[in-house]
Amino acid sequence: MMKWFKTTLLMAILTALFIWIGHLIGGKEGALVALIFAGLMNFIAYWFSDKIVLTMYRAKEIKEHELPGLYRIVRELCQRGNLPMPRLYLIDTDSPNAFATGRNPQNAAVAVTKGLLKLLDESEIKGVIGHELSHIKNRDILISTIAATLAGALSYLAMMARWSLFLGGFGESSENNRGGNIFGLLGLIIFTTLAAFAAMLIQLAISRTREYLADEGGAKLCGNPRFLARALAKLDAFAKRLPLEVNPATSHMFIVNPLRAKDILTLFSTHPPIEERIRRLEMMARRMGI
Repeated sequence: MMKWFKTTLLMAILTALFIWIGHLIGGKEGALVALIFAGLMNFIAYWFSDKIVLTMYRAKEIKEHELPGLYRIVRELCQRGNLPMPRLYLIDTDSPNAFATGRNPQNAAVAVTKGLLKLLDESEIKGVIGHELSHIKNRDILISTIAATLAGALSYLAMMARWSLFLGGFGESSENNRGGNIFGLLGLIIFTTLAAFAAMLIQLAISRTREYLADEGGAKLCGNPRFLARALAKLDAFAKRLPLEVNPATSHMFIVNPLRAKDILTLFSTHPPIEERIRRLEMMARRMGI
């Protein structure tokens, strides 16, 4: 419940920041335009994000006769979680990873890479699929897409604010007024830049919170938290040796972070540390007596 509250609070702050910057640019009318702009972007993301991301990674829809074992695992977990069967896709790469997409459980898809199917055993694949189905059940794809869209749009608004202030900040002929305008301009540029930076951090925090929830839900769905813990350890170790080429805007969708920047701070990561995710799953297993 606390993780759900945290996500709701972060989403509310993100939306408020968006409207606030819109208000700074154009007053009440600017706030209204910002709200309409956010709604339009979210509408597009809601209806088309799954098709866009599957096309981006050249994912091929697979039929049951092609991978009957994978279908059996997914169908078993869907029945256990009272979920409709998602469409299944395969990405032709040896880098092991997976993601779920779709606006709701009735229109969901799960994509796995060839590398994941080669690397993991059946129990570990169950852990991964359980994690992705938990994302679908909690509608995390929709939440993450809206958060990413709002954060991106907020950054764009902040850039517009900086340019509009810069272009409009030197209109007075008086030297005193000009000096005052410069200080006001610098202050507003700093504020809008910090707001856009805060929006990015909020989006990343939402993504990390949803990952913890999906780990917990996936562990319950497959019946053993250690299935997912072992899978995460293998996926993370292999992904460091063979990273997946991805668009950074979609990196939050994957079960392990496909971006392997060595010096990246946890604060700027779309995923919680693998070590912490595994530690929580091990604790969960002990509580379950496994």
